[in-house]
Amino acid sequence: MSLISAALGRISPSPTLAMTSRVLDLKAQGVAVIGLAAGEPDFDTPDFVKDAAIEAIRAGKTKYTNVDGTAELKAAIVAKFKRDNDLSYETSQISVNVGGKHTLFNALVATVEEGDEVIIPAPYWVSYPDIVQFCGGTPVIVPAGASQGYKIAPDQLEAAITPRTKWLILNSPSNPTGAAYTAAELKALGEVLLRHPHVWVMADDMYEHITYGDFEFATIAQVVPELYERTLTVNGCSKAYSMTGWRIGFAGGPVRLIKAMAKLQSQSTSNPCSIAQAAATAALNGPQDFLKDRNAAFERRRDLVCSMLNQVNGIHCPRPDGAFYVYPDVSGLIGKQTPGGKTIDTDEALIDYLLDDARVAAVHGAAFGLSPAFRISYATSEELLTEACQRIQTACAALR
Repeated sequence: MSLISAALGRISPSPTLAMTSRVLDLKAQGVAVIGLAAGEPDFDTPDFVKDAAIEAIRAGKTKYTNVDGTAELKAAIVAKFKRDNDLSYETSQISVNVGGKHTLFNALVATVEEGDEVIIPAPYWVSYPDIVQFCGGTPVIVPAGASQGYKIAPDQLEAAITPRTKWLILNSPSNPTGAAYTAAELKALGEVLLRHPHVWVMADDMYEHITYGDFEFATIAQVVPELYERTLTVNGCSKAYSMTGWRIGFAGGPVRLIKAMAKLQSQSTSNPCSIAQAAATAALNGPQDFLKDRNAAFERRRDLVCSMLNQVNGIHCPRPDGAFYVYPDVSGLIGKQTPGGKTIDTDEALIDYLLDDARVAAVHGAAFGLSPAFRISYATSEELLTEACQRIQTACAALR
């Protein structure tokens, strides 16, 4: 009898976290590695959010809370959805969880059974297919390459839907590409979904507040109100408010789904940290003007990285509309040899070369379901990004 369950055997460790661990190990050895693998803003948590957490501690708000969130935080989330997305929810339709990954995990575990299919556009965030497989479901991967802006088309969605389809997961702006669907594009996908009433929609909007230029964020339940009753709109505090370590994710959706998620959470984590919930309440209710300044900094970094990577012969780096990642196509580098005689036969081999020779850490495209490519997070200083891109330019110029 095996000690490890079959469910656990269906998943793999997170490739992004694995690369982050490699970077930390090298830094501990004194190696000057520039880590561009982690999806974490380098900005600090705003002071007014920290102050709210400190106040909560001093006020003794250190006890258990409701399993899926305090009344105060749920009210703040209801107000956020109305203010930002014109979506009306009651507090009974809100779930608060231990980070956005936990929200997605709860929703999928509560609904997906063996034989169910979940449509996942690729490139995708690394955890989507693994969670589906953990549940016994089947990920149905729909590729969308750089030529189509890393976004699936309505005819692709139509072709992927079967009687066994349970969910479509739609992440916009995207991790890993930064691609973001316009309201018109969401409406076109929504028209397909309206023809298939058995398909639910999971809108992962974690990067909602990180968009650039004239792009206007929209979420699918807002654009196609007819899908409201079968959409789970997922968000959180990690990215916009630089609260990754606080671990607060949340969602709005139909009461029966929210209740099912709460039932699961009652037998797993129970409530999210009470102090983090107080901080998240302050983040959502407090001033939002600082987001504009942070986005301006992210946009400068995006333009810097895209410009420098596009100077490399063999790399094509599309300019994304949101998030803080670029996902350059590296088809032109596959098949080349390193100065040490190794062949770059995959994007993973390229990433290993960049780490070993250029001391720059990124994540290979195969981890996100679309190769050959890699993901770089530009959530770090312009100085480090410039140095990292120069190292990549030098390393790639040395390939033959």
